[in-house]
Amino acid sequence: MPKRPNIGRSLATIAFLFAASAAAETTAKDTNATYQRLCAQCHGPDRLGGVGPALIPETLGRLKPEEARRAILEGRPASQMPAFAAQLDEEAAARLADYVFAPPAEKPTWGSDKIQASHSVLVDPATLPDHPLHDSDPLNLFVVVELGDHHATILDGDRLEPIHRFQTHNALHGGPKFSPDGRFVYFASRNGWVSKFDLHSLQTVAQIRAGINSRNLAVSGDGRYAAVANYLPHTLAILDTADLSLVKLIPVEDDKGNSSRVSAVYAAPPRQSFVAALKDIPEVWEVIYADEHLPVYNGPMHDYRLDEGTARQSGPFPVRRIRLDDYLDDFFFDQTYRMVIGAARNAKNGQVVHLDARRKIADLELDGMPHLGSGITWEREGRTLLATPHLKKAEVSVIDMESWQTIKRIETLGAGFFMRSHENTPYAWVDVYFGPDKDAVHIIDKQKLEIVQTLRPAPGRTAAHVEFDRYGKYALLSVSEPAPDGALVIYDAATLKEIKRLPMNKPSGKYNVYNKIERSEGTSH
Repeated sequence: MPKRPNIGRSLATIAFLFAASAAAETTAKDTNATYQRLCAQCHGPDRLGGVGPALIPETLGRLKPEEARRAILEGRPASQMPAFAAQLDEEAAARLADYVFAPPAEKPTWGSDKIQASHSVLVDPATLPDHPLHDSDPLNLFVVVELGDHHATILDGDRLEPIHRFQTHNALHGGPKFSPDGRFVYFASRNGWVSKFDLHSLQTVAQIRAGINSRNLAVSGDGRYAAVANYLPHTLAILDTADLSLVKLIPVEDDKGNSSRVSAVYAAPPRQSFVAALKDIPEVWEVIYADEHLPVYNGPMHDYRLDEGTARQSGPFPVRRIRLDDYLDDFFFDQTYRMVIGAARNAKNGQVVHLDARRKIADLELDGMPHLGSGITWEREGRTLLATPHLKKAEVSVIDMESWQTIKRIETLGAGFFMRSHENTPYAWVDVYFGPDKDAVHIIDKQKLEIVQTLRPAPGRTAAHVEFDRYGKYALLSVSEPAPDGALVIYDAATLKEIKRLPMNKPSGKYNVYNKIERSEGTSH
């Protein structure tokens, strides 16, 4: 005889599940209410950011839930993040941490309407001075990024003294970029904010949020436009540098509709274009900003003069797409801007892409994830060499830019991040950013291709990112630690002797106006 169902037990189970679901729903509502009460003012009611960064999985990166919970309770030093231990217990903080790591109910968007709504002109351009309001050489200024408390310092490169310090948006990334005359500097933050700073009057004059999570920006060779590379959403934003207003928002998709994050975008001034590498599509894009240019087609062309086959792109900022057999992450230009030298995402090799031929012309022996955005060039024995550190390998690779062969592997004390030099110095400097010897900086003789000295400006502390003044007389190095341990250490570039030390709050990159606008072979472009 079949066993009769226990109706009472079934009803009890249903009731339990309903109660559990209701309790979970109540908890979720309570957590959302907590977020809106404590977090929304800085991070946005939709978790897409505002004053603070977006709090969604795509932007939290390597942050772990436990680290987020501690930050909620204890705050974050040298930031605007307060401690909420007086308002939340451990369990509530854990629920809030889980809440921000959960994907939003709807896919985050940041279209033209939201970009335009975020735009603000802070200073009337008509009121800006014709000449600097300080007596420093405007072409020998440094912009020093201090990550410890989200500030930047403007440094006089002759007197080696700060002249101004101001707050920036959180988590600046990709290095500031300058107008062609060096007057204005443009910053991009990880949370998509772009700001324009006037080096004459020493004030921020405009800002806009171009994305939710941005990689870097580039300024056109004629100074009219800025391009912003976005991780989220998958777009390339073109801004008018006059006031940072949006000119065009370009969805980044292949011909099948697959979208991609933008790994990096740089300007190629001789070509009157921006060049972008894509994280999730094996393509390099060249976006033309010139008013007059050759026809650009949606597909490959044998001869543009025949106007055959594929449709011609209409409107401004057409895209030339170069299809590759592997993805590119960061990349480097040769001095002619005809070649893109890119690191493959698989961290096993590199590619040389000829922008005119629109194809790969060589593979490079580059494993260990080279940081090609930090690559430098110099002349040796009538040949142009490219050198780059590696993020996952303790060496510097030196490549002949005619044969594309690796001619030397210089062993270092650990994986490095930044490499810098100058036309007027015989040395290249490279840090050892990753690993136990992070306090070391190697000095490499550019002709001998050998390490001739290793400096340790602050034993046990992270040493990173060297930049030279416009004359190559001084080398400025960061002790990249929070205050009071952080400092900018200034060396005589010829004798390698320390001459000065300036306290700073976790200084990272420093950027000399002249070297940047003149595209020095010893710095990133």
